[in-house]
Parts: sequence; C-alpha cells; structure tokens
Amino acid sequence: MLRPGSKSERKSVGLSIDCRLIDEANALGMDMSSLAEAAIAAVVSAEKTRRWQEENKEAIDSWNDYVRRHGLPLAKDRLF
Repeated sequence: MLRPGSKSERKSVGLSIDCRLIDEANALGMDMSSLAEAAIAAVVSAEKTRRWQEENKEAIDSWNDYVRRHGLPLAKDRLF
C-alpha cells in the first residue's frame, strides 16, 4: 500500500479545486500536494475495504450467524 509522503514514483496530474479552498489552504501554509495525496489514499483505502466486505459478505454473514448461535470458539479459555 502506498502511504502519503512515501518515496514512490510521482506523476503530475491536473486537478480543478475551488479557488477559495486553495486560498485558505495556502494562507494556513498547507501543502496542497500532500493534502490531495492523503485524501485520495484515504478514499482508495475505504473503497478497497468496502469492496472486500462486499465480495466476502456471504462468508462474513455465515460466520456472524455461527457466532450468534454458538458463541465464540474457545470463549471459555479467554482470560478477560
């Protein structure tokens, strides 16, 4: 997984961003490239998680149903 600010190959892209937002970020001394990269990384991560959950929904539901009916395996051995 790429992390914002990691030393990876960079590519310049064109973005259209609200001028007022750019002015505010610049006034606060924020690095627009780092902000954009971090936001994109967060959205990509969330979408990957959503897709994984969707692809594995049947198995997740099955396991949750098992736990509802039988409890957690080895629960009797838990120390908390």
